[in-house]
Formats: sequence, C-alpha cells, structure tokens
Amino acid sequence: MSRSVRVIWDDALTSYDFGPTHPLAPVRVELTMALARGLGVLDRVELAGCDPAGDDELAMVHKRDYVEAVKRVSVSGAPDLGCGLGTMDNPAFKGVHEASALIAGASLAAARAIWEGAAEHAVNIAGGLHHAMPAMASGFCVYNDPALAIAWLLERGVGRIAYVDVDVHHGDGVQTVFYDDPRVLTISLHESPRTLFPGTGFPEETGAEGTAVNVALPAGCGDAGWLRAFHAVVPPLLHEFRPEVLVTQHGCDSHALDPLANLMLSVDGQRAAYAALHRLAHETTAGGRWIAVGGGGYELVQVVPRAWTHLLAEASGHPIDPATRTGEEWRRYVRERTGETPPLTMTDGRNPEFRDISAGYDPADPIDRAVIATRKAVFPLHGLDPMP
Repeated sequence: MSRSVRVIWDDALTSYDFGPTHPLAPVRVELTMALARGLGVLDRVELAGCDPAGDDELAMVHKRDYVEAVKRVSVSGAPDLGCGLGTMDNPAFKGVHEASALIAGASLAAARAIWEGAAEHAVNIAGGLHHAMPAMASGFCVYNDPALAIAWLLERGVGRIAYVDVDVHHGDGVQTVFYDDPRVLTISLHESPRTLFPGTGFPEETGAEGTAVNVALPAGCGDAGWLRAFHAVVPPLLHEFRPEVLVTQHGCDSHALDPLANLMLSVDGQRAAYAALHRLAHETTAGGRWIAVGGGGYELVQVVPRAWTHLLAEASGHPIDPATRTGEEWRRYVRERTGETPPLTMTDGRNPEFRDISAGYDPADPIDRAVIATRKAVFPLHGLDPMP
C-alpha cells in the first residue's frame, strides 16, 4: 500500500531525558532504531532530519508564557512547579526546552512532508507526547507534538483531521486542545480512567459534535478484546468523518509487560493494530496521508524496540514476519547497552484473533459494555447506529 515513507530522525532526539531513574528512558528509541536498522527496515524508508519547533510554531498550541517558563527551566535546571516542571513525573533538567522543541519539530517535519507531498506516510517514533497541556507539562510530556502537527495542518487549510491514540493512557492533551473544534476527530482507546492516569477519557467526554471519542477499557483487557473494541469503534467513525489526514499515536504501554499499566496486549496484538491503522489511512478519504508518532512504553527492551520496529516496517509497506529473529548483533548491543537479556524473535507467539462485534455483543462482558457505552455516546452524533 505504501508509496513513499519518511522517518524523521536525529540522534539528538534522545536528549529528551528526565534522568537515569525515570521510566521514559531515551534508550528505548535508540534500541528501536538499532533494531530497525539491523532488520533492514530503514533501507526501505527515507531518513530525514528536522529543526526544533520555533516559538511561533509552539504558540499554535502552547501559551507563550508557558514556553518562556520552560526556557527558563532549560537554562537553570531549577524546578518551576507553575509550569509543571520539577515533579516526579516531569523533572526539571537543563536543556529541557531544546530537547522538547526538537521532538515537536520532528512531528512538524512529518506534517510538512505529508502536506507538501514529499511523502505519503511520515513517522516520528520519538514523538507522541500527548499529555502536554497548553500551559502545563504533564505525564512525562512538555510540548504536545501530535497536537502541534495537527494545528500546523489546520493552519494550512486541511479541513478534517482524524487522530487515533492507542496508548494505554488517555490522550488527554490532544483532546483538550481540539475539544471544541469539529474539524478534528480525536479517538482514544485506553485503560479505564478509574484505574489509570490521567483520570480522564470517559465515554461521556464527547467534544464538539461528537468529535471527542473515548473507549475506556477494563484492566486486564488483552489482544482479542482490545482489537474487538478497536474495530467496533474506529473504522466506522473514520469512514463517516472522512478525514483528509490521519494522525496516529502508538504508545505501546498497553503490553502485558509494561510496568505502569494494566492491559495485557502482546507485541502481536499491537502489530495487528498498526496494520489496521495503515489500512484505514488508505481506505478512508485520507488517501494514504498518514502521520504516525510514538508515545508511551516503559518495558524498554522486550517491548518498545520490537513494537515500534513493527510500526516502521508496516508504514514502509514491508511488514516483518513475526517469526523473524532479532539478530545477534542487535542482541549483543542490547546486552552491552542495558545489561538485560534481549528477545530472540519479533513475536510473543500470540495469534491476535478477535470476534467482531457485528456478530452480537455480551452485556455481561466489561469490554463489550465499554464499547457500547462509547458507541451510544457518539455514534448518533455522526448519524451511525450505536447498536451492532
């Protein structure tokens, strides 16, 4: 399906570093790029650098006084709790503005590539900082790069943009920025806010004309249930909304091994989600215009590198056989870099099959109840029947 794919990368993107004990460790993107390179994935894409986002670009989403506060922290390294820097989630560090602006610039470069026709798909795996608010750092996120990419495209006349967020945490920052903007459809599939940060993302949060969509899944949900929920909500809404561009956030912290959350997906289930989003980028009115960004993911060796290498391979149009071995050179590098035992293959050995909700739903099943709650909240606002 893919024609041209641009991956935005600069080694300096790993400078977004909250310190050696913080769960958002930049080694995860370093290992991802090394694995993708070792498996030949990067041979099938165009690698391109980027410039940091400028103040006017950041101001499309963020308050200017917030940007100035981040800059002050960046120089001094001193906390500023007024802008959310200096907490356990968001430690202050010297250079935080420059590191954050570069990640934002990478997603803007992805948007520019799509807009100018230089690429059909564009990927920034270092991005996906979806919790950042207009005037506050939140949830490991300083500047909201997916929201900036969307805002940049809107300023250039794109009429409808769909954003699909598969991170285990609610995409609250992006939803907040566009909550009252009917040009942007935000769909977030996440663990229930009753059991996980940030405590938002209930089905009743529907935004302008039903363009905020939230699927709040119960803790313990695995591949079959997650994929069932995805297919019950995302494809019908995307087809009805008719986006001109699809933007997707690919936090892989929905994996069973992730230490910060409670869903139970496998790398195989995540790979199936990436393939489904790729198809939708082509099958909908987006016409293949697809921007994909990273996101959360805190199992740094077993999960993130494999999940996002699958994402890059899927975007390239050359998916990786799950049985593919990771390669001895990469495994040696992982041991040297982290001291951990790396995975041998690109699969968890799961077959991510699911039963489509069109065959009927079970009101006693908490996953089906979550799906129906979302469909009842938003489907009628799009002229869709909420019941299967």
